Amino acid sequence: MGMNDRVLAGGVFNMVHPGHIHFLEKAKSLGGYLVVVVAADSRVARRKRLLRTAGERAKLLRELPFVDKVVIGDDRDMSAVVAKEKPDIVALGYDQDIEEVKGILRKAHSAAKIVRIQQLKGYSTKKLTGEEI
Repeated sequence: MGMNDRVLAGGVFNMVHPGHIHFLEKAKSLGGYLVVVVAADSRVARRKRLLRTAGERAKLLRELPFVDKVVIGDDRDMSAVVAKEKPDIVALGYDQDIEEVKGILRKAHSAAKIVRIQQLKGYSTKKLTGEEI
């Protein structure tokens, strides 16, 4: 993990809070370039209440000084973003499914290393709102 490494981190980011900031700052510290993937609206709507469109969520994340690039995920083929962005490292949040990510990396023919970022205690969207958004 060095300053030339390209790091990819993804999520819904429905309601950006200190836990997300912690996650993205830690992800950035793993390499020199941070690409954030915002989940597509159709993917979010199947599992959670959508508060903002992917475009709105992406615009907000682009304002963070440590985020180098923001892309919206491809709901039909989640490996497409990995294949295009070619990360050296994939940063996972505390609640993200590592087996799902391993499958996406295999499909994208990526040898990216997976690094789990620990949760900032007390901060999760569900804990802050009482619901899964």
